[in-house]
Amino acid sequence: MKIAMMGSGGVGGFFGGRLARAGYDVSFIARGKHLAAMREQGLTIENEPQGNLHVPRVRVTDDPASIGPVDFVIVSVKLWDTDAAAKQMRPLVGPRTAVLSLQNGVIKDDILRREFGEKAVMGGVCYVATNISRPGTIHQTGTMQRIVIGEYGGGASTRAAELHAALVASGVTAELSDDVRKSIWEKYVFLVALSAATTSMRSTLGPIRANPQTRALLLDLMREAVAVGRAHEVALPADYAESRLPFADSLPATMTSSMHHDLERGNRLEVEWLSGGVVRLGAEKGVPTPCNRAVCDILALQASGQ
Repeated sequence: MKIAMMGSGGVGGFFGGRLARAGYDVSFIARGKHLAAMREQGLTIENEPQGNLHVPRVRVTDDPASIGPVDFVIVSVKLWDTDAAAKQMRPLVGPRTAVLSLQNGVIKDDILRREFGEKAVMGGVCYVATNISRPGTIHQTGTMQRIVIGEYGGGASTRAAELHAALVASGVTAELSDDVRKSIWEKYVFLVALSAATTSMRSTLGPIRANPQTRALLLDLMREAVAVGRAHEVALPADYAESRLPFADSLPATMTSSMHHDLERGNRLEVEWLSGGVVRLGAEKGVPTPCNRAVCDILALQASGQ
């Protein structure tokens, strides 16, 4: 099994590092200082509760053509890079290659389908709190790490079973889903709220969930996303937002979002695809989304980066 990680940041570096450490044939596509550090020092995953994981030698490049066709391409670039990444990864995709996106949002796979066709694209979603703490090093906050994968048409497939087995063997909590679109929306609901709240308030999750006023906003952000998903015929329970509050309470108080990290670093933000996606999809069905619209307005001056 040959796997290419298209994007080797917090998500791609974490799951790719796990797979590589377990002995799977993994190639990383990276750039800049992160690429240079991985070439010289390998890849490190930092986690204080569990201990660090180090892969001393990894196959890493900025040229996908040097790798050639693989069995799986796992995409984890930032959403605004998806179109460019899809074109860059063409040499990785052969007639039997599966393309799996672990990116945020719910429209990511539409872009990949346009490029590679319906058959190539699998559905997937991951839960992990990671970021590049320094070149060549991925820092994980907490111990949560989970992937859900599946075929959009439902049912089992050999390729999904093979990737699932590899992820489990690498120590990842992996699941197969019969309704992967619903699984993606389940994450989207919470991620939209977490990203919107932490970034607009410049705070980690702990203070937000502890304050009654900001806790109510966190819930309202999720309620809007649920209403939009249900309007688009996603099988979310009507009270799904309320059921996510205990999950939020179970996370480390230091938990934040990748969008909050990007804001702090002056990077471009994914708000257009997160809260902005809720607003656009809500408008298509006549569902009001005032809280998510407010977040888009609040972050408008930072959305393109400093």
